[in-house]
Amino acid sequence: MVANAKTARVDQLPQSERSWFDQTARPDQQRPDQQRSGQQRSGPRVEQQQRGEQQRPDQRQQRPEPQPVPTMRVDQLQRHEPTRREPLRHEQTGQEPQRQEWQRQEPSRFEQSQRPQPPRPDQPQRPNGSQRPEPQRPDQHRPDQHRPDQHRPGQPQRPAPKPEREDLPVTGYDEEPEDRLTTDEPKKSRKPLLVVLSLLVVAALAGAAVYAVNELGGAEAVETRPPAPPAVVQPLVKAATAGAPAPSPAGVQRALAGPAANGVLGPLTGSVVDPASGALLWQQANTTPATPASSLKILTAAAALLSLEKTDRLSTKVVQGAEPGTVVIVGGGDPTISGVPGRSVYPGAATLDDLAGQVKQKGPVTKVLFDLSRYTGEALGPQWEPGDIGGGSVAPIVPFMLDGGRVDQANTNGVRTGSPAQAAADAFAQRVGAAAATAGTAPAGAQVLGEVRSAPVEQLVDNMMQISDNVLTEAIAREIAIKTGNEPSFTGGVKAVRDVLTKNGFDLTGASFVDGSGLSAANKIPAKLLTDVLTAAAKPTVDDPRTAKLRPLLTALPVAGGSGTLAERYGGPAADGKGWVRAKTGTLTAVNALAGVVVDVDGRVLVFAFMSGSSGNPETEVRPALDVLAAALRGCGCS
Repeated sequence: MVANAKTARVDQLPQSERSWFDQTARPDQQRPDQQRSGQQRSGPRVEQQQRGEQQRPDQRQQRPEPQPVPTMRVDQLQRHEPTRREPLRHEQTGQEPQRQEWQRQEPSRFEQSQRPQPPRPDQPQRPNGSQRPEPQRPDQHRPDQHRPDQHRPGQPQRPAPKPEREDLPVTGYDEEPEDRLTTDEPKKSRKPLLVVLSLLVVAALAGAAVYAVNELGGAEAVETRPPAPPAVVQPLVKAATAGAPAPSPAGVQRALAGPAANGVLGPLTGSVVDPASGALLWQQANTTPATPASSLKILTAAAALLSLEKTDRLSTKVVQGAEPGTVVIVGGGDPTISGVPGRSVYPGAATLDDLAGQVKQKGPVTKVLFDLSRYTGEALGPQWEPGDIGGGSVAPIVPFMLDGGRVDQANTNGVRTGSPAQAAADAFAQRVGAAAATAGTAPAGAQVLGEVRSAPVEQLVDNMMQISDNVLTEAIAREIAIKTGNEPSFTGGVKAVRDVLTKNGFDLTGASFVDGSGLSAANKIPAKLLTDVLTAAAKPTVDDPRTAKLRPLLTALPVAGGSGTLAERYGGPAADGKGWVRAKTGTLTAVNALAGVVVDVDGRVLVFAFMSGSSGNPETEVRPALDVLAAALRGCGCS
């Protein structure tokens, strides 16, 4: 049987459908591949043998009401010898009543096994007129065995005797079905039987595996194989938890003694803290201000998460100009707008094509202006070098640009343009069919013709930390300034970051910085400030209201050997930290920094900050030495 077929009770079928079980074939009945004269049968049929009883055409008698058939289990149709039944009146007389065409249906395999089968026209006849038997199957008896209701050649056919009891059921077995199909008599056919009725679909496949159907007491009962048990997940890593053995200062100091003494690190400052307990585990001049380079982005990111809504977006609009056909692009501080879809380094960035398409639908454009009044002050930070633009580190900070000012949109560290706003406005003008754009001012209360928005602030923070994007960081610093009531400039951005951190309880003693990205060599902060911020983010509970807001800071850190600015690091002696260290890098001339978190072998989270002022080769000496220092925390087992 089919495993999911429904168990049906024959006596529950409509009268018109039950007649199918005790009908006798007409002599004009054909195989399903043959067309009846004047009528084409429709619907699915199974191959059957022709029946040989001749119907008298002059008889129009309606057949008597068929005997009710007791409940039978579908899986028992072929397993037990059927009990003899009382012949119907037309079987005794050799006559068959006239039936309507809609009543012509194939007999069940059960009835086929009880009735004498006439020879098929396409089979040769034996001399005595009997049909050539099919080849013997392994589960059938010898050919000399016969069924009670089938006469042997040469003997007169006797009508089937009545059952001893009138109420004896045709089938009514209580024993459980056997594992294999067995029978005490040969079967004429084991070909598949498919019966399509309104309430029953039974498909029997000869030789197929038999699935037992439980007798659950209803037509809806069916046994199905239970689903496979779920796979057992065996974690290969230990979960970070505050319940892990607490590291000791002595243990951490032993672990870092060798790596910290590496002369290539030059003057080294740093600290290591257990955020679960707040214990200072290791420090070296941790309150001495040093140049953080891009690790300063930790402070800007923390201030953004503490002051801005994580779902806030930066909006860029195009409004109607003062003259007909004139439009004005109003820079909204989003430097991530994509100029070439599919080639942006900023996930979720808005596109210039979208903005231009919205404006074109509002009517023809003959002139394009761009308004940069959102920001004030200088476009380049203090002590920034002009060579940083061509080197790919930065572009002038303006509130409207494409791809962070990159010439090659998909190259994270590629060359930037010195006039990002003009380049972006010209690209927009070209798309709307106007001449080159010029600087201008949007009229107050002008009608908005188009608008695009950046990814949420939380995603922008993640992106700026992963690829250490200076332009995006400075844009976010200005948004903090606007939110806190400071001017949107380098000075205002720095003041806003300091104000937010101080308001949230961080000690900025010794910290002096002039930008938000860390690009200036004039920036000085102590390692303790970095570990203080990271400790607040990494606490195992959220009892501290700062922790919940700062959590995204941890996931924004690049993964050692896996992502962002650490993707190509942590090989060789530092391989133990691969995948376990997450940290923000920092690189300037004679400056290298690394600050982040690590999970030690006991499952304890530790935070660290290391800043080196070495003049050694950053690629081959200083950075690898810092990586070994952080990896030592991973493998210390410092309890």
